[in-house]
Order: sequence, then structure tokens, then C-alpha cells
Amino acid sequence: MILVTGAAGVLGQAVIATLSAHSQAVAAVDLAPTIPQAGQRLSFGGIDLADPAAGAALIAQVGEPVTGLVNVAGGFVWETVGEGGWASWERMYRINVQTAFEASRLALPALRASRGAIVNVSAAATARAGAGMGAYTAAKSAVSRLTEALAAEELTNGVRVNAVMPSVIDTPANRRDMPDADPSRWVTPTEIAEVVAFLLSPAASGVTGALVPVVGRVG
Repeated sequence: MILVTGAAGVLGQAVIATLSAHSQAVAAVDLAPTIPQAGQRLSFGGIDLADPAAGAALIAQVGEPVTGLVNVAGGFVWETVGEGGWASWERMYRINVQTAFEASRLALPALRASRGAIVNVSAAATARAGAGMGAYTAAKSAVSRLTEALAAEELTNGVRVNAVMPSVIDTPANRRDMPDADPSRWVTPTEIAEVVAFLLSPAASGVTGALVPVVGRVG
């Protein structure tokens, strides 16, 4: 069973659909109370992954060996330092970093038993933060460091940990927010999901600690 967090979002739905197409059983997890059906076997809505107790209860409910975890849960904010507040930075860390940390920590015993894999979602934008991107890129940079540290820690346990680093994703929200951009250059959710599926698969058995750019046609 592969756990996919952030399962109600556009990328989460694409990951579920792609894994299901590759004949993988998926448990979908989200803070939203209802998760659309994209091929998952199990759905767990209303789960706050930043709450360790909620995450522990979730792992106990899965009831099947956990072979993979995809930490899609996260969010974005554009806010300048001068016009914003620390609350936005705390929120970015909670929904991007803390969710991945807690889900990974709680899933580790099962993943060690199955010699499974974790794939996190960082961001290509972490290479250099632009105006208004401080809180988001700081949080996603932390996801990258979490990925690297956890990969090193789990080398002898057989758990592989990698991350994908998308550029702008072609979603309805991004098309609405950037009407003058050329979305044909953006990376699609399915393109990202296929890389996730590869990193979870035996074909990537020699890959751990990698931060994989998935940037479409964005220069």
C-alpha cells in the first residue's frame, strides 16, 4: 500500500491516478473531509498530518503493509516580508515541512519492514527566492534538507528517500493567477506523477537522497 498525502489536490489526484495505472494500491490522505476518487483503494479525509496523534491513528487504520509514502501535502503563499507577517512563514512550515516530517516519521517502521520508499515534493524555486517567495521557498528548502537527511539516516535500513522539484505546475489555479503566462511550458501534474512512480519503483532501487528537477519547458 502506498500512502499519498495531499490527495484531494490536483497533484495528489494525478499521483493517485498514475500509481493506480501502474497497478499500485493507494491510500489517499488529506485534511479535506472528502477526497475525490482517482483510483485509490482507501480514503482518509479530515486528517491533520501535522498532528502526530492523527498520523499515528492513520497508520494503524491502513491495515496493510506500507511500501511507499508520497508527501504531496503542502501549500503556497506569495507575500513580501514588508507587507506580510511571521504567521505566513509558520503556516508554510506547518503544511509543507511538518506534514512531511510527521508522515515520514510515523511510516518509517512499516517502510523499514517492507524496504519501501518515500518521495517528497520540494520545488525548483528553491534555487533562488524571488520577491514574495521567501516563506514558500524557505519551507520547500527545508523539505529538500529533510529528504537528504532522512535518506542518509535510512541507508542501512533499506528505505529510499527522494524528492521531486517541480517548476510551475499546470493547474487551473495557476492558469487563473497567471493569465499572461504560457502554460504550454509548464510541467503537468501527470508528468510529475510519472517521476514519482519511477522513484517508488524497483527500477529506482539505486536512487536515494536525490532531488529531481521536473520543470517541463521552463528555462
